Amino acid sequence: MKTMNKTLLATAIALASTQSLAAGFQLNSQSATGIGRAFAGDAVIADNASVLARNPAAMALFDAPAFSGGLTYADVQVDVMDATWYSQNLSGQPTMTDLGSIDDAAEGKIIPNIFYIHPLNDTFAVGVGAFTNYGTGTDTSSLTQGKQLGVFGPADLIGNTEVTTVNFNVSMSARINKHLSLGAGLDVVYGEGVLTRQGTVLGQNMQPVDVEADGIGFGGIVGATYEINENHRFGLSYRFSPDMDVEGTLKKIAIEGVIPSMVDYDELTVPLADIAQFAGFHQLTNQFAMHYTAQWTQWSNFDSVDLHKDGLTEVLKDYQWKDSWFLSLGGTYTVNDKWTLRAGYAYDQGVIDEIQSISIPDSDRQWLSAGFSYHLTPKSTIDFGFAHVMGEKVEVKENSMFGQLVAHTESGANYYSIQYSHQF
Repeated sequence: MKTMNKTLLATAIALASTQSLAAGFQLNSQSATGIGRAFAGDAVIADNASVLARNPAAMALFDAPAFSGGLTYADVQVDVMDATWYSQNLSGQPTMTDLGSIDDAAEGKIIPNIFYIHPLNDTFAVGVGAFTNYGTGTDTSSLTQGKQLGVFGPADLIGNTEVTTVNFNVSMSARINKHLSLGAGLDVVYGEGVLTRQGTVLGQNMQPVDVEADGIGFGGIVGATYEINENHRFGLSYRFSPDMDVEGTLKKIAIEGVIPSMVDYDELTVPLADIAQFAGFHQLTNQFAMHYTAQWTQWSNFDSVDLHKDGLTEVLKDYQWKDSWFLSLGGTYTVNDKWTLRAGYAYDQGVIDEIQSISIPDSDRQWLSAGFSYHLTPKSTIDFGFAHVMGEKVEVKENSMFGQLVAHTESGANYYSIQYSHQF
């Protein structure tokens, strides 16, 4: 693996790793306030410092330093049902094996975030943050445990898949005039992944894929806000995500004739998707505001995960995903100077196109969110957010060099989030 200070990153990595809860393996978990309104308007509301994760230009809306930090517990449910393996024996005769089901192929995780915004003067502000945009984790190994799979099994499809990223961001904003503000930031993304596959290959129980690697990539974000007046404003941002080049244990099976062997590789590339979003906020009365977000993610960039050796490239896994939209609408109601209520709904479009995968199951999802804030003092707030994410039951047909795996998958989750925010 690359030489890195693992001690400094260990806690953040352990907490950030989680099953994907949005399209592909994107995460929407950067704040409790955002979760409570299904992230509607999050690129422009700027009610706490976590807006830095969505739009650096919104830092211009702060006239005093602001801090925000929180934890989200993601209670994830991924079910794999009625899995069946279709293959053939050495004589070319078709075979079919019932692999059964998994009640839950994922586990709950804690996801942290922390942000700080500091206005330098009436024109410029700077900010720093640590959060995550991507992560996934499923383990389907139990489907083949104790099964008689004959000569060929789904060894290259069944196993453990984990992707973890942590985004360290530094940004600056500039107020151009009373209406327009611009911002830009640098992302330093640390990523690590585990991909293992275990099963029968030519009658032998072996591990045809063994990947454990990490690395650093550099991306960025640009944004703008436009304020019609103090009650109506819009936000726009675009995040440039890097292709992560990671190093470590990179092994993949090669079969020459009837003799399987493992080949070592030097590097693996995982492409991450760019994210664009537009948000609006409208204070309609003294107590009620509505807000919305349209977020586009360039998942068509996630075409394959590639291995590299001696200047040559081999595809480890094809995905060929399609771009997706996340559309949300929310409302905020100020009860009094102590209590604020919020709620939201979101439609989250799946990314699967023609190639399906049981290791990263995906479907269209719907979000139902609610939350509240309690103002401890005029400058300190504790926020709570809850979201119920509902996926669809879908049929998955995944092909491999040895046959075809057919199953049904269904995923969903509950978010529980808390954060503390303070303006100095």
